[in-house]
Amino acid sequence: MSLVEYALQATLGANEPWPDDVALFQQYQVEQITLPDYAQVLAVETFLHMCGLKFRVEQRTNAEEMSPSGKVPFIQVGPYLVSEFEPVVGFVNTKGFTLTKNMSETDRSEMRAYMSMIDSIMGNAELYMAWLNPDIASEVTKPRYGCSYPWPLNWVLPWRKQREVKAKLKANDWAYKSIEEVCEEVKICCLALSERLEKKSFFFGDSPTELDAMVFGHLFTILTTILPGGHFTSVVKEFSNLAQFCTRIEDKYFKLGFEQ
Repeated sequence: MSLVEYALQATLGANEPWPDDVALFQQYQVEQITLPDYAQVLAVETFLHMCGLKFRVEQRTNAEEMSPSGKVPFIQVGPYLVSEFEPVVGFVNTKGFTLTKNMSETDRSEMRAYMSMIDSIMGNAELYMAWLNPDIASEVTKPRYGCSYPWPLNWVLPWRKQREVKAKLKANDWAYKSIEEVCEEVKICCLALSERLEKKSFFFGDSPTELDAMVFGHLFTILTTILPGGHFTSVVKEFSNLAQFCTRIEDKYFKLGFEQ
């Protein structure tokens, strides 16, 4: 779906209230979802919780095929399907729910810069580690991605997905990095986030923004996903304030009886 179609879709739904039956679609979490996809799913879930919006999680083996963009997660709000983090944020904003209402334009610009950094570094690093690291790809990612399909699809589809990811990472020069170089990129990103957060509860002011949701989605996924080598986990754990941030967000938005 194009940006114009997303904009039109959001405009059409803007005057309608947030319904009680909103669904967030993802792959099966225990058996199927991969590291990069779970980071994206968790970021959207966290954002919706921070906005105080009611939704339920629907797990489907074919969630990617159901998504209007071919990527997870996506939400169904009445007749509207909206996929991926930024389009979901934009759609929710048209409904009158925003986390940046009281932010200055300067802070908004800075927040968007940090979000762009996370997309370009953490997003690519997670794809690299999941699909291009031989041990993780063969032992974890491919079996999970293909688990719901019969042979030979359970072999063909992960192979095709790996080829797509490799082509994407080649286009932005990530495919040629070593594991050490990728970990260094992640460390640089974490350092920038750690210095911005300092000892505060949130990155901007006394309340969360979509940056907080995005950071939690990526870092909590890294901290809680056991992968061969544990490369990223050890990097994130070097920054105690980021680990503490993840604990605070989990306690505040995922342990207080939210209905999903």
